[in-house]
Amino acid sequence: MEIKSKISTFAAKRVSGETRVEIELRLCPGKIDLNSGLGFLDHLLTSLAHHAGWSLSLSCEGDLDVDDHHSAEDIAITLGAVLKEAAAERGAMTRFGSAFAPLDEALARAVVDFSGRPWAEIDLDLSREKLGDIAAENIGHFLESLAANAGICFHVDVLKGKNDHHKAEAAFKALALALRQALSPLPGFKEGKTRGINSTKGPAVLSVTRKDETETGYGT
Repeated sequence: MEIKSKISTFAAKRVSGETRVEIELRLCPGKIDLNSGLGFLDHLLTSLAHHAGWSLSLSCEGDLDVDDHHSAEDIAITLGAVLKEAAAERGAMTRFGSAFAPLDEALARAVVDFSGRPWAEIDLDLSREKLGDIAAENIGHFLESLAANAGICFHVDVLKGKNDHHKAEAAFKALALALRQALSPLPGFKEGKTRGINSTKGPAVLSVTRKDETETGYGT
């Protein structure tokens, strides 16, 4: 059975008292235009988008006079939300992905699962306080926030390396390759009980409803 693939562009905007983030994402190769206000984060996201095979446009106006935390976190929240919507349109996808990526002496591993149950185990083994204009701790926090808001399970580890720039970039490249694999069409998929979900239990349905009750009062 032929799998028909429809690829749309998804846009998201997130505005708060701390940041204004706008993102457009398309899960196919194309233009990458990033202006997060954080040069090293743009560098990492360029690698992520390019090696994942995405078109990505991103802008952020953040309170960088405070620090880089709000911008990094809110970009991850917004990107996670738009990735979740874009992935849902893929239909039957492989779901799991894993990859290794080297960068000179550094070697990173990423394993992902589009399970709908977010989890992040991140070990980048960074020793410097900052990389460019972003705190090293916020690179790992970015990945944690991305996983939480995309509904993805991430395991990203730097296995070895000496240069922190190389280690961080290798990690994002490994994650990109793992995401690309996970988002690829599920081989041999046939419409049936799984209804497009690569799971032995099929899709989970959770419903929340509001039930209002009228209280009866007695006046005096």
